[in-house]
Amino acid sequence: MTSKRVVYVVDDDAAIRRAMARLLRSAGFETVAYETAHAVLNAAPSLSSGCMLLDLRMPGMDGLELLARMSELAIDLPVIVLTGHGDVPTAVKAMKAGAVDFIEKPIDEAQLFTAIDAALAEKKPAARHHAVARATEQMALLSPRERQVLEAIAGGRPNKLIAYDLGISVRTVEVHRAHMLDRLGVRNIAEAIRIAVMAAVAELAC
Repeated sequence: MTSKRVVYVVDDDAAIRRAMARLLRSAGFETVAYETAHAVLNAAPSLSSGCMLLDLRMPGMDGLELLARMSELAIDLPVIVLTGHGDVPTAVKAMKAGAVDFIEKPIDEAQLFTAIDAALAEKKPAARHHAVARATEQMALLSPRERQVLEAIAGGRPNKLIAYDLGISVRTVEVHRAHMLDRLGVRNIAEAIRIAVMAAVAELAC
């Protein structure tokens, strides 16, 4: 196994660290786990290859602060952040802070492995650029109404409130939602939200 297959897992929950290590090792990845952001910074000289799975919600120094410190220390490591359900604003902040991708909990294994493979395959700038460019292309496939529905869902609005806001029926919202998933080529709303966040980062950078 080469060093390029190393995945650093940063999470304050011991059970999650153990479960993630087992999952990643079963897929052929070498794993190194850290309980705190400070532990990562202490090990900074050894973080020369691989990628990182970073939980954003940690006591003390959180994931966003760690991303900022890694940037200051020129630790050029692709970082995939893990967020709680519906925590889109934080995901956007993490992407702006330099993360190359993000995944919502509960984690979909196939999505996780795809994200890790992409992060390991390229240098950080290229991995981030390709992911954001792909998301922008996918969002361009949506109709204006489908995009409105997706943005509202990403903002945590339930179907009834989206229907009220847009002046349409709940059934119509559901139809737009189904069409939106189909156009994006994804299976669930979490994947669609991820695309919306990636595209939003591109728009903010313009």
